[in-house]
Amino acid sequence: MEDTNPELEQFRQQWRAEVSARTQTDGSRDIKSTKTTRRPPPITSLGSSRGVKPAHENEEEEPPTFHSLDGPREDAGYGESSEAVAKEPESALEHYEQAVERETTGKLGESLSLYRKAFRMDDRVDQKYKSKHFPPSYFASKPSNTNPSSASVTVPNTAHHSLDGPPQTIKQLIGAFSGLSIEPAPPAIEGTPAPPCPIATLPEEILVHIFTDVAILDVASFARLAQVCKRMAYLVATEEQVWKRVCLGSEVGFGAMHYQWQREVLGGPLKEEEPDSEDSDEEVVPPLDNLAITELLHSSAYASSWHQMFRTRPRVRFNGCYISTVNYQRAGQASQSQVTWHSPVHIVTYYRYLRFFRDGTVISLLTTSEPAEVVHHLTKELQEAHRGGAAPHLPSIVMQHALRGRWRLSTTTDNPEVDIKDAEGDVFIETEGVSSKYMYRMKLSLRSAGKGARNNKLVWQGFWNYNLLTDDSGEFTLRNDKAFFWSRVRSYGDGA
Repeated sequence: MEDTNPELEQFRQQWRAEVSARTQTDGSRDIKSTKTTRRPPPITSLGSSRGVKPAHENEEEEPPTFHSLDGPREDAGYGESSEAVAKEPESALEHYEQAVERETTGKLGESLSLYRKAFRMDDRVDQKYKSKHFPPSYFASKPSNTNPSSASVTVPNTAHHSLDGPPQTIKQLIGAFSGLSIEPAPPAIEGTPAPPCPIATLPEEILVHIFTDVAILDVASFARLAQVCKRMAYLVATEEQVWKRVCLGSEVGFGAMHYQWQREVLGGPLKEEEPDSEDSDEEVVPPLDNLAITELLHSSAYASSWHQMFRTRPRVRFNGCYISTVNYQRAGQASQSQVTWHSPVHIVTYYRYLRFFRDGTVISLLTTSEPAEVVHHLTKELQEAHRGGAAPHLPSIVMQHALRGRWRLSTTTDNPEVDIKDAEGDVFIETEGVSSKYMYRMKLSLRSAGKGARNNKLVWQGFWNYNLLTDDSGEFTLRNDKAFFWSRVRSYGDGA
């Protein structure tokens, strides 16, 4: 029967071999258990409380909180041997380690007692535990590329050697991006070809031309290009020819700033002043033009940086309007038909609006209407349409109170005793008054509000009513008036 069934005979031989191998393994394990030596427990070991359960059950019920630096023990899971080997803690660090183990298993009472014993023995035991099990190198992230710069492989880069050194400054960080290139996007699915990235293959000269066009259309969008990748961040921060074009241009730069009057108060062309006969013999020195002032300040006051000049030099903005919100209280009158023990108080709110134009004109408006009802109507066309109270049925009727005017920035002519850089920053505005014989004059200073914004605030310096007939002026009190804050209006586009 055995000869006729070879498969059964083969199964019996395999079974006998497995039994003999298992018997030899059990014998060697018994010999090892009699010669067990004490080992320091790893961080994740839970002592005698975990010895009665198999290792795989503990892993399912409670994930480890601390990761062992020494690896798993070979005798883990054999509760009787580990229980026999375990000894009472002696040092403060051993008490603290056992307290951590008890706390991990939920035995808070035992862990609290062990914590107290550990701190009585050494009040800095927690620092020793941290330095032993969690050294600084355990948290420090190692660089994936040992030579991240564009230098050759044979030249070691020491930028990553000091992992715990002082952090780099913004200038140093941007300078480290100089050797980087634009990296294309990774493939959407692993194993498939990456999507094309034409801008990554463009030379730097063409990228600069593209960035210049973007900056002319919208400087904010050009600045946000620095968030795309490190290479673009380097170009945005260091490409001076782009910032030079922005500064010298008339779109948002200083080419549109006026340091002398360009228009009459009512918006007409400026009349040429005839020189006096008494001063005709004296040589009149013409004032510096806009370009000359900009180039002089670029080298002397802004460290030859067009980027710094654009950020910090005072300038007005044309793609929005400046709004001043004024709130004040005044006493009211009690009703005569009722007996009351209190006096009513009225809270008055009104707004001042200023919109600047590139031709040197400005619109000034004082009204109680809120900005959402006003800012979209601050145009020259609607101002002319509602002059004299015309078209009262239109929603833009608020423009019937708008005043025409002109503006200019201050120079050394207004402040001859200070430097040319310090002389800038003030805005002079002249508008028509309540009648043809009066004119309003304002003096404001350009300031910055907030952390990142610049030139978005106008602070009052003075407000006068000038009489054209008598050539005298009276100053208004600015007790309730507040500063103007710039707000962008998308319907203005780049400004007019």
